[in-house]
Amino acid sequence: MQPINVTVWNEYVHEREDEKIAAVYPNGIHEAIAEGLREHPAFKVKTATLDMPECGLDEETLAKTDVLIWWGHCKHAAVPDEIAERVQRRVLDGMGLIVLHSGHLSKPFVRLMGTVCRSKWRENDERERIWIIEPAHPIAAGLPEYIELEKEETYGERFEIPTPDELVFVSWFSGGEIFRSGCCWKRGLGKIFYFRPGHEAYPVYYRPDVRQILKNAVEWAEPTGGPRPTLGHFPKPLEDIPLVDHSDEYHP
Repeated sequence: MQPINVTVWNEYVHEREDEKIAAVYPNGIHEAIAEGLREHPAFKVKTATLDMPECGLDEETLAKTDVLIWWGHCKHAAVPDEIAERVQRRVLDGMGLIVLHSGHLSKPFVRLMGTVCRSKWRENDERERIWIIEPAHPIAAGLPEYIELEKEETYGERFEIPTPDELVFVSWFSGGEIFRSGCCWKRGLGKIFYFRPGHEAYPVYYRPDVRQILKNAVEWAEPTGGPRPTLGHFPKPLEDIPLVDHSDEYHP
């Protein structure tokens, strides 16, 4: 079995600047996520953070990444545009992308969605019930009918995203809101999964059910290894037909 190379990216800011957050994730949110993924024997997991050279997402690292997991919140603007474009190109070329919680406002996700990706939100320690509405979907494998998080940040519709190709989870909050919390898209040759839970103040990424979702999502998002498409001008036809000389014509 070929390993699936996973890179977990995190700003790694809250955990360093806020003692309460550091108490929840003493080694960083990225390490908590990576810890759960390393339980899977087929995953080869590394981490990257905003303060690393090129945000830890240099060309070589991304070229070797099958699935990139992205957690961001307060430093979206600090990610250089060229890094966001680099991630976008890799997704279009086949790399899987899993975007978590407030990463919906990250530069790579917004570029790939083509919309503002904003929503409503509040922090009030409310209960979140995540309903699995597509139980046959690979990301839902091994899950119960719903998952209940005792305390989470509340998000509310309207969520300004393109209509998902597949909607796997929908969340209800004890304050009355609902939210599309598990969304799938295809962009180019790559797959994208957005998963809503994961506010930094709550230990969501230690939960076995959430870790199961992330493992499932990595397996779903990994590159398929299918044939590479031929793009651009190709002068030789597949069939034996006469060729017409258009060399003196203008082509953009």
